Order: sequence, then C-alpha cells, then structure tokens
Amino acid sequence: MFLCFDQCLSVDDIELNREILAVALGDTYPVLEAGNGNQAIEILREHSEDIAAILLDLIMPEKDGYAVLQFMKESELLESIPVLVISAESKTEVERECLELGVSEFIRKPFDSVTVRSRVKNIVDLFKYKKRLEEKVRIQTDNLRRQNKLLEQQTIKIKENNENIIDVLGTVVEYRNLESGEHIKRVKGFTRILAECAAKKYPEYSLTPEKINIIVAASALHDIGKITIRDSVLLKPGRLDKDEFEYMKSHTVKGCDILEQIDGAWDDEYAKVSRAICRYHHERYDGKGYPDGLIGEKIPLEAQLVSVADVYDALVSERIYKDAIEKEKAYHMILMGECGVFSPKLMECFRESKEEFEALARKYEMIHEE
Repeated sequence: MFLCFDQCLSVDDIELNREILAVALGDTYPVLEAGNGNQAIEILREHSEDIAAILLDLIMPEKDGYAVLQFMKESELLESIPVLVISAESKTEVERECLELGVSEFIRKPFDSVTVRSRVKNIVDLFKYKKRLEEKVRIQTDNLRRQNKLLEQQTIKIKENNENIIDVLGTVVEYRNLESGEHIKRVKGFTRILAECAAKKYPEYSLTPEKINIIVAASALHDIGKITIRDSVLLKPGRLDKDEFEYMKSHTVKGCDILEQIDGAWDDEYAKVSRAICRYHHERYDGKGYPDGLIGEKIPLEAQLVSVADVYDALVSERIYKDAIEKEKAYHMILMGECGVFSPKLMECFRESKEEFEALARKYEMIHEE
C-alpha cells in the first residue's frame, strides 16, 4: 500500500459512506479507507506520519470508533492528527464525550459533502500551522538552551576567575604574614558556619547560598592590607605600642585601596563584598571599631560575619605574640563583649553554632599537629 503525505483516513463500516467521502475530498486529499477499527489502528501503527486527518464513524463491528480514539490517545496521536467524528448519534453527551477525548469536530449524519470538505481543509490547515509554530518554538527553545549553556559556562569561568584572583591575593598575605596561612582557611570555615546559621534564622538578611559563597570566598582578603605593613610591626613578637597599633590599623583602608586598584578584573559583586570585608571587619556594633566608627547595621553584614570569625580564630589560635586561648574561654569572651560588641543577632547565631565552631577549630589543630 503506497501512502503519501496529506492523505485522509476514512473509517466507516459502510462502504457507501466511505465512497461519498472519497468523492467529496478527492480533489483536495487522497482518501485511504478502513472498514473497521482494527484496520484503522493497523494503518495508524504503520503510517501515522502520512495521515493529515481522520474521518471516523463511532459504531462499527470488531472495534468501534471509541477504541480507535483510545488507541490514538494512548499513542499520543491526537496531538498531531485531527479527528472528525461522523456519526448518526444524536445524543449531546456522545458529542461531549468525543470532544473530551480530543476529537476536533463532530459531524452528524447525514452530512453535507461541501461542509465536510470545508471543515477538513480548515482543520488540516490549522494543525499544519500549529505544527509550524511548534517547530519554531522547538528551534527557538533549542537555541535558548544552547545560549543558556554558554552563559552558564561563562558564569562558571567568571566565578573561577574571581576565586582565583582571591586565592592569589590571599596567598600573598600568607607569605607576607607568618601566621596567616591556616588563618585564612579557618576564617572561611567559621564565616560559612555563621552565615548559614544566620540565613536560616534571619530571612531578612537575604543570605542566599550564592551570596554566602561570595562572602566566604571574599573573607580570604580581609587582611590583604597587611602586605603594606612593615615587618617590624607585622611580625613583632610582643604587644604593639600605641603608635604601632595605629599604624597596624591602617591595613583596613590600605587593603581596600589595593582592591580598588583591580576593579574591572573581576566580578562587581565579588569586588564590592571583598572591599566591604577588607575595610570594615574591625568595626564594632557599638561604633568603637575602626577605621570609620560605623554603628550597628551600618556595618555591612559581610564584614560583621567575617569579624566574628576573625576574632574567634585569633583567640583560639597561637600567634607570634600570644598562646592559644581555650575554646570555651574564647566563646565566653566574645559573648561578653571582651573583644568588642557584635550584632545581637549574630551572637545568637554564634551561640547556636558553638559546637560547629569548636569542631572546626579542633580539625585544624589536628592538621597542624600532623
């Protein structure tokens, strides 16, 4: 059996009805005939892509029109092949049932040949237009997917570039300051613990996972300004005198100046967060920090988070000028404000994260011992 595209399939157990439809449509569409539901289903299994429309009777021997519709529904053919039911059924519920199954038109017998031909042509043209639109949408969707994939790849590269810049600059500090190597890693870990707790506890902070990742990465640069501090002060084994301390405090502003010099080399958000952390991580909630004496929530959240992490690590870690303090004591010193006043909200997060802070500190102690 030779089939060509734009054929109509006429399914009716009465040969005369099939002949009338063949004559009515012959000038526009070649008509393929099936005398029952089984024959129709067999044709659809083999050649559904060649069928432009189906004219279907409902009441037939062997398998009726309902069985054909059910087969087409299960095979998802009703999405691509319009069905016009031509039936002597006069009940409204029968028509409604057919339309609910996915039938495009319901024509009652006896039918007018001109009307049938007109309806078939309109429906076939409509389905062709629908297919063209679907193909255009598919092509555009594929193009958008490819473009989105490229954008995702570019975003990943930009993120990697941002973090590479941060890591390189952080490494400079490690070599410059004998105690900063593990300090940077620990501060990143403490910052993440505190930020993730704050994200869950205080939605108003809008700490998304992406924002937290940026803050954690940028925390590595909090002390970048120390590369400008002369060795006699930076590496002094004892306490700094007043003048030396004032000089040491300048690392916040100088570090921010360094980061401003590389604007444009990395993502704006990374740059903004890094500068805020660098300049403000020594500010305190009561306005008694430095360099600008900011008060309360005027201190950027990212700087507040890193500030707590930095102070905790400074207390529990051995430094050139001091021994490590017991974790329990360090915990209470921070809560009691002995290291400056911090945000009450972040202190609540610090309380809830006590065990995580201590576990991370122990982890790095073990690494150091090895």
